[in-house]
Amino acid sequence: MAREPEDGPMSDIILATLNAKYAHASFGLRYLLANLGELQPRARLLEFDINQRPFEIAEAILAQNPRILGLGIYIWNVAQTTPLVATLKRLRPELIIVLGGPEVSYETEDQEIVRLADYVITGEGDLAFAELCRQLPAQKIIPAPLPAFDRLALPYDLYNAEDLAHRVLYVEASRGCPFACEFCLSSLDIPVRQAPLDAFLAALQSLLDRGAQQFKFVDRTFNLNLPVSRAILQFFRDRYRPGLFLHFEMIPDRLPEPLRELIVQFPPGALQFEVGIQSFNEEVATLISRRQDNAKAEANLRWLREHTGVHIHADLIVGLPGESRESFAAGFDRLVALKPHEIQVGILKRLRGTPITRHDAAWQMVYAPHAPYELLQNKLLDFATMQQFRRFARYWDLVANSGRFPTATALHSFHAFWDFSDWLYRQVGRTHGIAPARLAELLTEYLGAPVTPHGTGERNRQARHLEAAPPTTSP
Repeated sequence: MAREPEDGPMSDIILATLNAKYAHASFGLRYLLANLGELQPRARLLEFDINQRPFEIAEAILAQNPRILGLGIYIWNVAQTTPLVATLKRLRPELIIVLGGPEVSYETEDQEIVRLADYVITGEGDLAFAELCRQLPAQKIIPAPLPAFDRLALPYDLYNAEDLAHRVLYVEASRGCPFACEFCLSSLDIPVRQAPLDAFLAALQSLLDRGAQQFKFVDRTFNLNLPVSRAILQFFRDRYRPGLFLHFEMIPDRLPEPLRELIVQFPPGALQFEVGIQSFNEEVATLISRRQDNAKAEANLRWLREHTGVHIHADLIVGLPGESRESFAAGFDRLVALKPHEIQVGILKRLRGTPITRHDAAWQMVYAPHAPYELLQNKLLDFATMQQFRRFARYWDLVANSGRFPTATALHSFHAFWDFSDWLYRQVGRTHGIAPARLAELLTEYLGAPVTPHGTGERNRQARHLEAAPPTTSP
C-alpha cells in the first residue's frame, strides 16, 4: 500500500522510495524534504512498498508530472526499483531521475540501476539533493560532502497524523560509528556526529505532544556518548505514559552505572535494546576488526535480565570469516544462557563498500550475486550447511522468538534446535506458510509432549514491529 499524496497541486520534485513494509516510514526522504529550503513547496513525498507492481508505482509518480524524481535505494528495494526506473525512462525519457542511498553509494560502476538513472548522490544527501535541484551538475556521480548536523533542518514535523498512528517513527541523536567492524557500512561513517541536543529534544517533545508512542532510534551506538544518552533517557522517563515504547541499538560492553540508574526506572516493556553480539569468538572478532569485551557484554546482558524490564534483542551473524559451525554453536549457547528475549540469527551479507571483501580469497567467501548479497559458502561452511543455517534461523524465529511456544525450552540449545530444524524441514519441505497450530502439532510430535500455541506471541509483537532495517539519510 502506498502512502497517498496529500491534496494540493502537482509537484515538480518528487521524493519516493519502496519501503520494506507500509509501517516503515522513510526517514531519509523526510530529511531531504526538510532540507529543500525554498524548493520545499514544489516537492512531494510519495511512499510505496516492495510488494507493489512497478507499473502501479510508475502511474502514481507520473500522475504528478514531476521534473525531478529522487529515489531512495537500499539493499531491500534495489531489485524492485530497477525495473521501475527502466519503465519510467521508457515512458518519460526527459524525467530527471536522481538516486541516493547506501546501495548506490559504493561500487556504482557495475549497477544497472545507476546506468539507467541521470544522477547518483553518494553519501549523505541531505543538502546535496537540494543543490542538485537548484542547478543540475555536469557529472553523473556526485559525492556529497559530509553535512554538519547544525546545518540540517530536522525532519520530525514531516511525520503526519497517519504516520503517528500507524507507522514506525525513526529518530536519530547521532550519525556514524567509531568502530571498524568490516561487515558493517556504519564502520565507514566516521566521525560520530551528534544532533544539537536542545533542538532534538524539542522535536521529540513536539512528537509526544502530537501523540507519538513508539520511537526507533537509528543511532548505531546510542550508549556511546554518556551525557547525551542520559539526557534522552531522562527526557522520556520524565514524560513516561503507558504505551510509550523506545528502541535503542546499544554497544554490548558499555553500560556504566549512570545509565543503569535510569534504565531501572522504566517499567517492563517500555525499552527495547538491540544488542549486536555478532560473535563470541575472539579470533574472529580480531580478524574482522571488531572490538568487544565479551566478559563485560555478558555481565551487562545478565544485569539487564535480572534487574530491568528491558526487552533484549540480541544479534549473531553466521558466516563470518574464521567462524566454523562449532564455533558458532558455542557462541549461540553462550548467548542462550544469558536469556535474551530474542536471538536474531543473521546471515553475513556483503554490503557494497564494506572491507569484508578483503577476506574473500583467504576464506573462499562466495556471496549471492544479487541483493541482499548473502553468503552462499566459505572455506568452513559449504553451501548445504549454509542452507541448514538459513532454515535454523527461520525456524528459531517461528518457535523461540515469536513467544508462542514457551514450553518448548528443550530445544533451546544449538544442537537440539539444529536437529529439530532438519527434522521439521523433512516434514514440511518449506520455511514459510506454517500455521502456528500446525507448528504446535509438529512440536508435540517431535518432543513427545503436548505443545500448544501460547496466544499470538503478543509479548514480542510490539518489539518485533520495530525491527526494520534502519534507514540512512540519503535519498
